[in-house]
Amino acid sequence: MVHITDGVLSPTVIAAGWAATAILLALTLWWSKRREDPLEQIPKISILTAAFFVASLIHISLGPTSVHLILNGLLGVLLGTLAYPAIFVGLILQAFLFQHGGITVIGVNTLNVGIPALIVAFIFKKGYSVGINPSVLGIICGGIATLLTALLMALVLITTGEEFTEVAYAAIAAHVPIMIVEALVTGSVVGFLLKVKPEMLPERRSQK
Repeated sequence: MVHITDGVLSPTVIAAGWAATAILLALTLWWSKRREDPLEQIPKISILTAAFFVASLIHISLGPTSVHLILNGLLGVLLGTLAYPAIFVGLILQAFLFQHGGITVIGVNTLNVGIPALIVAFIFKKGYSVGINPSVLGIICGGIATLLTALLMALVLITTGEEFTEVAYAAIAAHVPIMIVEALVTGSVVGFLLKVKPEMLPERRSQK
């Protein structure tokens, strides 16, 4: 999942990543609290954070990063802005329990994975509210989230040093099949929830 490891990024980039993540955590929690009681979402957040965590158990190391299912598109679709803090918690657990990614770079890794989740959360909500098929939206969001995550990770590596350019391009290429799988998984889960538990999807009242 494009975990960047310790010792790769400069202290400046690491500090900037932590600062940006702290700001986004505060903003997403504040925004979610304005819209609904976050405490009511704890069961759903817990389940999806666990799914995000488990998805990393089977991974392929690729230089200073790794490749596996991400599920940030699914979290963005189902959790909205709360996907960002959920991803932050999941990355902390992965780093400390399984050494997936570095501890000092959790801030940067959260940005790489969390920002795409927030983007697809917006895309899904807007598309769903105007009547676009939710399963199709899920497919699109799952693919976009994976692609954006790979691109952000590659950008961070390339700006860190030319020696990581080949690894960055290889990671993007490696995520093409992951993108397809993520798209199908997210679309399937959304379609299933639409039938059995539509209240888990945003803007349910807009669905005819």
